Amino acid sequence: MSGVVVCDYGAGNTRSVRASLGRLGIRTTLSADPVTLLNATHVVLPGVGSARSAMEHLTMTGADEALRQRFVDGKSILGICLGMQLAMKHSDEDGGVTTLGLLSGTVERITQGRVPRIGWATVEPWQETYYFAHSYSCECPQTVATADGVCAAVSSGAFRGVQFHPEKSGVTGLRWLASCLSVD
Repeated sequence: MSGVVVCDYGAGNTRSVRASLGRLGIRTTLSADPVTLLNATHVVLPGVGSARSAMEHLTMTGADEALRQRFVDGKSILGICLGMQLAMKHSDEDGGVTTLGLLSGTVERITQGRVPRIGWATVEPWQETYYFAHSYSCECPQTVATADGVCAAVSSGAFRGVQFHPEKSGVTGLRWLASCLSVD
């Protein structure tokens, strides 16, 4: 096994995710290589970017199939923001994009409140506050937490996804990342 791999899809917040994990003493590799992704202890699918360009890059490198296989095999995947959205079946972003299909949900543009939705919000039922920055949200039966009525977290098998940015959420975010990615 190769530890924690941050999936490189040509965009994303890879630098800040890797820096946060480094503060926790977790060494990471940045890769889109399917074999590396399949053999990792944990894979982080980071956020920030567009669904279409992310999926094009994942498909071009074969990382999309590796991520699907990891999910089927019950191996840990953590999706952050766009990374969680990519786990759904379809995204309305960029005129409509077929995404990884790990979970049965869809991604829809936020139509109420302020858009983009940027700032701190309390995640229910966890009663913790995290930093959000997004214009699209998941509609997903595997939702396990919300913030201001919007999906904040999903969980299915070994996949955990969050709409918030734990790497930008201070001590609370670091504590949450550590709980997801312990590599004892």
